[in-house]
Amino acid sequence: MTSKDLKLIFSDGSGIIQPILLGLILVFVFSLSTPIGEEVSAQAAASIFWLATSFALILVFNTLYSIEETNQARTGLLLSPMPLQHVWISKAFTGLILLLLAQLFFFPAIIVFLGQENVADWWALLGVILLVDWGLVAVGSLLGAVSQGHASRDSLLSVVIFPLLIPLLLAGIRMGAHLLGGADDESLSSWAGIAFSFGAVFTGAAIILFPFVYNEY
Repeated sequence: MTSKDLKLIFSDGSGIIQPILLGLILVFVFSLSTPIGEEVSAQAAASIFWLATSFALILVFNTLYSIEETNQARTGLLLSPMPLQHVWISKAFTGLILLLLAQLFFFPAIIVFLGQENVADWWALLGVILLVDWGLVAVGSLLGAVSQGHASRDSLLSVVIFPLLIPLLLAGIRMGAHLLGGADDESLSSWAGIAFSFGAVFTGAAIILFPFVYNEY
């Protein structure tokens, strides 16, 4: 199912181009707000990175779940013998791949436009991105299913998801600021624990709730 979704996304092109362009525009616009000669703080740069990622997340999962809505393919998935949790896992994994692809463009833009060149540890930064992305796709894949099926739900994902993501985004910002050289590491492990707990809780909740959510029209 993941390969099918990726083929459809890349054959159309807009499913991945729109999130990338939106994120790059956000980074560029924020760079224009900085006075000439003044450096952007590491915490501000990390905030912009995760803000761009969050908007990309919404577009990615709206696109992924709309695939089955256009031709009533969701009915076929509901009638298939496989557990519905497989749909959530597949969408989450596909969303993770697309989100990482978008971030491959966002991070160089952060370096170029916001002057963030002093990365303390590239491997640790990759670990932080993967840890936070896990929580993002766990929530995005669950709420993406909730937002589909009715025209009145089209904007539900963007309305509901941001309040839920606040703890995870704070953790990502603080850990990112540290690794970009702008914060101490006294509470780094605590923020990592918050991000891990967030991902674990919403993964468990999604596995339990997804069959009920996906069955709703």
